Amino acid sequence: MFWTVTAGLVVAYLIGAIPTSVWLGRWFYGTDVRNAGSGNAGATNTFRVLGARAGVAVLLFDVAKGILAIWAGRLWVPEDERALWLDAALGLAAAYGHIFPIYLGFRGGKGVATLFGVVLYLFPKAAMISAAVFLVVLICTRIVSLSSLSGALVLPAAIWLTVAEPRTIPVLFGVLALFTVLYTHRQNIIRLRQGTEPRLIFARSTKKR
Repeated sequence: MFWTVTAGLVVAYLIGAIPTSVWLGRWFYGTDVRNAGSGNAGATNTFRVLGARAGVAVLLFDVAKGILAIWAGRLWVPEDERALWLDAALGLAAAYGHIFPIYLGFRGGKGVATLFGVVLYLFPKAAMISAAVFLVVLICTRIVSLSSLSGALVLPAAIWLTVAEPRTIPVLFGVLALFTVLYTHRQNIIRLRQGTEPRLIFARSTKKR
């Protein structure tokens, strides 16, 4: 079982590590999003640098990576050995792949969209609660980092409220996801405290013609 689980985790990591924003920016816009805006290889910076169309495409694909990683990772594990802890581990492997992608020298995005895809797949009701909090904060502030942190902060409680017993593994996953988001947003937290965190402003499309 060790080798099958390991293979599944590697596959999930490699799927999560697909650098959507960088490849899309290079292939279709002639722009590396890491060289503009915040320099982050994620959906939010894609919105800023390449515009809404590219940002939505990256966001949707990054969410899909979390779902696809669990599905593909499971294929390496015999059906009678699959369990919720394995799905949670595969989801985290995908998120860490997005954050530390081997294709980009282990410097990637912040993992929020991919983590949301994982939560949506495993705990859809909790995902809806977290997404609702995210959207409310985003509409009120237009600060994506604050919205992401707010959605992550309510996630463990949302999972606890919406899943049946036993809740240990689901809530543990929620806590790990929360600390992952806190880690990837540590610089944003400093800027939020200083009042210097930028608000989301869409760029005009810079697509090649």
